[in-house]
Amino acid sequence: MQLKSLVIIVLVSILFLCGKQIQKPLPKNAGNNLVFYDLADVWDEAMPLGNAMVGSLIWQKEGKLRFSLDRADLWDLRPMENIDFDKWKFQNVYKHWKSGEYKKVQEVFDVPYDKLPAPSKIPAGALEFDIAKLGKVKLVSLDVETATCVIDWENGAKLTTFVHAEKPLGWYKFENLPENISIELVSPAYNRENTEGYTSQAKTDLKQLGYEQGGIVKNENSITYNQKGWGDFSYQIYTSWEEKENELCGCWSVSSANKGWEPAPLASEVVRADVEIGYKSALKTHLNWWKNYWNTSSISVPDSLLQRQYMLEMYKFGSAARGDAAPIALQSVWTADHGKLPPWKGDFHHDLNTQLSYWPAYAGNYLNLEEGFLNWLWKYRPAFKKYTKDYFGVEGMNVPGVTTLEGEPMGGWIQYSMGQSVASWLGHHFYMHWKFSMDRDFLENRAYPWLKDVAIFLDEVSVKGENDKRKLIMSSSPEIYNNSGDAWFAETTNFDLALIRWTYEKAAELATELGLKEEAEKWSQILAEWTELSIDPETGLMFAPGFPYDESHRHFSHLLAYHPLGLLDVSKGEADKSVIDNTLRNLEKQGSGGWTGYSFSWQGNLYARAFDGENAARVLRIFAECFCLKNSFHVNGDQCKAGHSNMTYRPFTLEGNFAFASGIQEMLIQSHTGVVKLFPAIPEDWNDVSFEQLRTYGAFVISANKANGLVQDVKIVSEKGGLLRMQNPFAGKFEMNKNYQFEGDNIVIEMQEGEVINLKSINL
Repeated sequence: MQLKSLVIIVLVSILFLCGKQIQKPLPKNAGNNLVFYDLADVWDEAMPLGNAMVGSLIWQKEGKLRFSLDRADLWDLRPMENIDFDKWKFQNVYKHWKSGEYKKVQEVFDVPYDKLPAPSKIPAGALEFDIAKLGKVKLVSLDVETATCVIDWENGAKLTTFVHAEKPLGWYKFENLPENISIELVSPAYNRENTEGYTSQAKTDLKQLGYEQGGIVKNENSITYNQKGWGDFSYQIYTSWEEKENELCGCWSVSSANKGWEPAPLASEVVRADVEIGYKSALKTHLNWWKNYWNTSSISVPDSLLQRQYMLEMYKFGSAARGDAAPIALQSVWTADHGKLPPWKGDFHHDLNTQLSYWPAYAGNYLNLEEGFLNWLWKYRPAFKKYTKDYFGVEGMNVPGVTTLEGEPMGGWIQYSMGQSVASWLGHHFYMHWKFSMDRDFLENRAYPWLKDVAIFLDEVSVKGENDKRKLIMSSSPEIYNNSGDAWFAETTNFDLALIRWTYEKAAELATELGLKEEAEKWSQILAEWTELSIDPETGLMFAPGFPYDESHRHFSHLLAYHPLGLLDVSKGEADKSVIDNTLRNLEKQGSGGWTGYSFSWQGNLYARAFDGENAARVLRIFAECFCLKNSFHVNGDQCKAGHSNMTYRPFTLEGNFAFASGIQEMLIQSHTGVVKLFPAIPEDWNDVSFEQLRTYGAFVISANKANGLVQDVKIVSEKGGLLRMQNPFAGKFEMNKNYQFEGDNIVIEMQEGEVINLKSINL
């Protein structure tokens, strides 16, 4: 019996090892790229290409090579039927909550968001190539430095495809073809049965949008698809190609049009214009853009997993953000291609998602790409002010927490989709842009006016409570207690309070900077009328007075005062450090069972701010290993099923990816206190680590190199001039091509606009 059992064990082991050997190791030169031996067979594991306006996902469906095409402004913009501010205002919500009749509020605001198919982001369509005769795929790769996807077949055939970095189009080029291959355009299932099932959170069929199916016209070397959406909205997909001996080269584009929008060329016009320029010229300008992108900043860390993940995140950021494009939505330009609406309608969530998505723009030195977010917010400022007046009945400005492409409210869990401090958190991005750019025009014409509008709103929406202190009549903390009546608190939560206190502190700071003394005094006076944060002596920051953090939860909304706002910081003294230490300890104690992927990314930032490099690296590794699909897309659940989270589902959203990149940057450089710190939170064994051209407060662009455990070189470029305070990064003596002073452990340097200084360790 024992011999028989031993034989079985041996056979099972052999079969297991054989199975493991089927997966060949990736080529040594794969590096930080995406490299696989076959095409993905599901849309959310596809190779992602994009430029913030259009995008494509490269995968295989039912034996055909598929390009899932998308465009950022493809939206069904019909108004939410349930949002009627003539009948329902904030005061009505408050009265129903106070009277214990909150179910009625849920029926009016929450249920329709789930049941109604629109407003919603919508997919464009797909190109399909019949590759059956090409045989077996040899290698599929996406080179992040060039943003090109290459597919090699064993028979020598090859495809190179890219989405142009600056134009709303993509190119594809097949070489060494044994014979011609056919091309088809597949429209979304707007008016036909969907048999595809679903692969993520959304289960609503596109058919429920009620569109008539668009028409497809195929000619010998081109295909045109015209689709009408809701109202005056329409879009077009067009592709044309040229066939030569053993070669096929083509170009595609997606265009959109709507009443009131600025007219834009049709997809057919865009393609024809670029075809005149030609594939080689298009590829050249595309590669040049990406070369400049990667030259803007870079990092080098000795952890290959974190280095690779950082490169993949910054690749996606370069594919999803532009100064002249809409903000990064939940899935950006990679809308779900599974016959259904995208997860959470692919909309703009401002209770965390858009905010986290732009964190890496600041230290990463990509303010030019972050401007698209700020430009969009500014563009729809009139709509936000109207919403504020209609719903809250006050002056100033707030922003809906869940919005359409045009900034209109979409409803949903009303505590957050119509929360009172949404515009405050968005204002943090205006402030950050000012501090990292030192652009005084932006300060005067964008940053301060935004914060001033928000300050006016908060002044008017607040009331005086006990001890003549201000409070909100009811408050929330995303997404604590979900959308139940309990999710409203009678006392102001730490989430709302942190954002309110931050708004008045920074409004006063910016008014002072602009010489507006009376306004600065007004904001400081109002700040003094608000209560302090709720802190438990053992567990640290709380949800709200009487509500300690006592359950695992995905959204660290109660921690905003610490990160990203910096109202509390370990650098401010022992009192703050004690609160932060207790908070982080309690966060670990409650466990990660209720977390999603972005929670681990955010936690990496939290540990980095506490100068805890070991734990920052640890939790960021968990994110990279267990909360990303093979193409690096962040999915909410634990894909390792290793117990990191009780949630194992896989809706794809991007904020976790970009918060990861920010976490790495926080480990390498920090400046939020006004003092630049180099390598403030790296693990002890990271002896060799460096970065090039990361950005700090004050518009300083810094490069630094650490070798054999010691900082060797630092280069500082001052874009605007000013006083630089930097914690001394050197273990011993150093030299500098500039006079300086010491203030304690800080090196203080007065720099001129455009000045470059170099610091170098003197190894005795």
